[in-house]
Amino acid sequence: MATDATHHPTARDDDADAASRRQPIVRFERVVKRYGRHTVLDELDFSVERGRHITLIGPSGSGKTTILRLLMTLERVSDGVIWVDGEPLSHRRAADGSLRPADEKHLRPIRRRIGMVFQHFNLFPHMNVLRNITEAPVRTLGQRREQAEERARELLDMVGLADKALAHPTRLSGGQQQRVAIARALAMEPEILLLDEVTSALDPELVSGVLDLLREIAATTDLTLLCVTHEMGFARDISDEVLMFDAGRVVESGSPEQLFGEPRHRRTQEFLGAVL
Repeated sequence: MATDATHHPTARDDDADAASRRQPIVRFERVVKRYGRHTVLDELDFSVERGRHITLIGPSGSGKTTILRLLMTLERVSDGVIWVDGEPLSHRRAADGSLRPADEKHLRPIRRRIGMVFQHFNLFPHMNVLRNITEAPVRTLGQRREQAEERARELLDMVGLADKALAHPTRLSGGQQQRVAIARALAMEPEILLLDEVTSALDPELVSGVLDLLREIAATTDLTLLCVTHEMGFARDISDEVLMFDAGRVVESGSPEQLFGEPRHRRTQEFLGAVL
């Protein structure tokens, strides 16, 4: 009996698609990070749904930036597993189905889905702005240089630096360098964007411009954002959920309205009392 090879969507397919969308794009499962005898993350469990904007707050040393560095594979977990879209990031599946520490071959394709903006810009001083933005898309994504440059100029226009394509980073202000760093991260077309205290190295008068740019990105893209910041007003504006960290654990989480307006945990109350 002949069969029709054309696949027609069914209610089951729709349910599977919906389940895939609901699956956390990032999940930390009992993650531990130690430096010697010092435990920075202590069996951390938390997850981030696709397209959500999550902000991590808490005192210095509470483990917030370590979370971002683990996601960027700049650090390795001491224990536990990090998952990205249902696939292990920190580990790879062995032939017998067990999880083994990830090697570079496993990390490379998953890492491409994640972009990060650092607090100290990390631009290449010997390359002009255009080259800073296009180098990774050409070398890592295999884009043609013409294609990468066209996209880079679009991003420079978006961040308000269309006239700085041929300038070198040393000729730019701190705020302009951070805008270039944001454009560079977006040029890699990430699904997840990590923001690590992106205004902490800026002069106070430059902070608002960078934060306004990030507010626009949050409002106009479907990126999943994971943000570490001490700018509580910014956190309130862009976040779907805020997580309060202390001693390597989440002590409280909630909507910006709840967490900033009626914090329940004593440690959250103390922290917000000191920074607001």
